[in-house]
Order: sequence, then C-alpha cells, then structure tokens
Amino acid sequence: MARTLDPGRIGPNAVIQLRNVLAETLGAEAGRAVFDAAGQGPWWEEPPSSMVPEAAVRAVHAALVRMLPARQSTALLTEAGYRTGAYILAYRIPGFARWLLPRLPARLAAQLLVRAIARHAWTFCGTGAFRYRLGNRLDLAVMANPLAVAPGDPWHRAVFEALFRHLVSPSCRVVGPETSRPGPPVSAFSVLGPGFGL
Repeated sequence: MARTLDPGRIGPNAVIQLRNVLAETLGAEAGRAVFDAAGQGPWWEEPPSSMVPEAAVRAVHAALVRMLPARQSTALLTEAGYRTGAYILAYRIPGFARWLLPRLPARLAAQLLVRAIARHAWTFCGTGAFRYRLGNRLDLAVMANPLAVAPGDPWHRAVFEALFRHLVSPSCRVVGPETSRPGPPVSAFSVLGPGFGL
C-alpha cells in the first residue's frame, strides 16, 4: 500500500475491530451509542474499508473511554488491539516472514520486526511519529500519539504485543507506556523478550 498523501489518517481496523468487540460485548444498541457519541454513527452501520481520518478514530476511542468505567474501556480497547494485531498477521505480513521470524533468534527477529513496523508506522501513527531503540530491551514510542486517549494506551500496546508474541516469541511482553511527561501525548513502551529484557 502506498503512503497516503494525507498523513492524518489511520488504518480502518482501529475502528473495525473495536466495533466488532463492542457488538459482541455490549450489544448493538450500546455499541452504536458509543459511535453516535463520537459523531461516527454511519461507521456502525457500514464499517470503513480504507484509511480513515485519525480525528474520527480518536473520537470513537475517546467516546468509549468517556462513557464506560476505566477497567471496562481498557479491556475493550485491549481486545480490539489484539484483534487488529491478528488481522495484520493474517493479511499484512508476508507468509515467508510469518514462517521465518519465529525460527530466528528472538533478538534478531525482534530487530527485523521492529524495522518493518517502522516502515509501515504511518498506518497506525497518523500525524504522530514512531521511534524505537534496541538495547538491553526494545523501547518503542509513538510521539504525538493521536490515539492516546486512555491511560496506558491499551490499543497500541495490544497491537504490538500480538505481533511480537506471534513473530518473535510467545513469552514477549509489552509493558508501559510512560505518559506523565508534559506536551503532546507520547506512548512509550518496552518490549521484553528472550535476549532483550527476559
């Protein structure tokens, strides 16, 4: 997929998977209410199939956080993130890479995976920016994160964890983020795995 000319857009699974989770857990009426509160009711009836404005995605995620208790909204965003990761694994990662990476030493697999994530970061960062550093652990950051609406940024954390657990090692964990710094929201995670933190 070529990079969009409008950087303020995000892949549709940030909406599609959350919609599916809400439909299954809250039911159609309550799920639709979240989308309506965000001004995105039409997406409930017909989920998007191409890149979507990051502001609209943020509005849906923020409406969920605003309308439900923190523990419940975190759980729903986490599940939507895991499902987004599963979609990426099934449809966006070449079959050879899905076969090869888990067979490599975990540190090397993590290095190759995070480089691939960085190349495609525009699909989940929008106007934000993705940064990483591999040392004793693998640190990830989404700078000026447009989807940092819930403490701990559970959606991004779960997307990353799904990818690293399937492509690097089942024991990988994604922890964080640190969100206390001033200025634009930053989601700073650490990936812990065999050979880098575990």
